[in-house]
Amino acid sequence: MVNRPISPHLQIYKPQLTSVLSITHRGTGVFLCLGILLLTTWLVCLALGEESYNIFYKHTTSWYGKLFLISFIFSLFYHLTNGIRHLFWDFGLGLDLSTTYKSGYVMLCISILLTLTTLILGDVVTI
Repeated sequence: MVNRPISPHLQIYKPQLTSVLSITHRGTGVFLCLGILLLTTWLVCLALGEESYNIFYKHTTSWYGKLFLISFIFSLFYHLTNGIRHLFWDFGLGLDLSTTYKSGYVMLCISILLTLTTLILGDVVTI
């Protein structure tokens, strides 16, 4: 084994907004892939008939199905708004540190607002 200093790992660094948003963007991308698998399962259950669809419906209307749906909707809006933010960066806009933090907070607030609006208007949750 070579005797040399080891680079500090994630436990050493204090989480910053930019790094947390970046990691969350990657995570929501993976979660969206899982949601597409669920959408495909829904289509297969539709094709197989009423019995298969009723089983699928039972699971998607349960507490864990609704939790998955809420998480999927948030992931969709988070990924969308962060993608728009990245498009601005591609044009060289908003790359200074203070604007990056402000746009991160705005992006997060917009994705939460869009998620809540979708849940209320889509009758997923009732207030």
